[in-house]
Amino acid sequence: MRTANEALEMRVRATLPRLAAAALLAACALAAAGCTTSPLGRRQLHLMSGEQVSTMGVSAFQEIKKETPQSQDASQTRYVRCVAAAITGQVKSAGAPRQWEVVVFQTDEPNAFALPGGKISVNTGILKVAKNQDQLATVLGHEVAHVLAEHANERVSQQLVAGTLMQAAGQVMDPSLVAALGMGAQIGVLLPFSRTQESEADLLGLDLMAGAGFDPRESTRFWQNMEKAGGGKAPEYLSTHPSDQTRSNALQNRIPQEMPLYDAAVAAGHRPKCS
Repeated sequence: MRTANEALEMRVRATLPRLAAAALLAACALAAAGCTTSPLGRRQLHLMSGEQVSTMGVSAFQEIKKETPQSQDASQTRYVRCVAAAITGQVKSAGAPRQWEVVVFQTDEPNAFALPGGKISVNTGILKVAKNQDQLATVLGHEVAHVLAEHANERVSQQLVAGTLMQAAGQVMDPSLVAALGMGAQIGVLLPFSRTQESEADLLGLDLMAGAGFDPRESTRFWQNMEKAGGGKAPEYLSTHPSDQTRSNALQNRIPQEMPLYDAAVAAGHRPKCS
């Protein structure tokens, strides 16, 4: 599924020349001061403020709404918003959006994403793959987790630094060597890093859905559905996302520690009834 960061990256590329020098200086300063950490304890590089990234997310979402038709099925929209409300109700972290806008877009691509600034997009096509509310919660928990882990800031910061270094290399290196360097960075650093973010969002998303009373065991069934629905895909090492089988296996290993959280939520009466 498309990451929440791709729309932001398009906006960053347009401002790269102006931000390049500042990004490099900021990266050096941040490296000296130490990086931030994700909710799972992984070190992250953030060169932009949360407010800046949120502003970019809101702007990108407005553009998407202008370009993409929205679903006119009121019951479908209520269903998606019901699941989304249960997931976002679990968001307690400081600095996270307090209000979330949820839009269902009329397009067959099985996709969903969330953007900084509290924006959630769900394509009608994903509802053919997510067969019940728990499987849809798998998707939305994953996407909201991207926002909570500030993956967009991290991804944009990577692009800024990589672009700055490539510009600097272009001034002193043969163009063929610069191209090789760019390919090496893409395959060796940027793509694996994106896969790391996706895997992290999968696990954080499980926490959100289990705490909201959605059955975490349905997460593996959702990715099995995605694997069946997908056509030919690029090899995993050339993809920004882990393979569906890799994701399913990682989630299966995580589920036992999520079940007590889910059982406690159900015992407390937190079992959503979205339909």
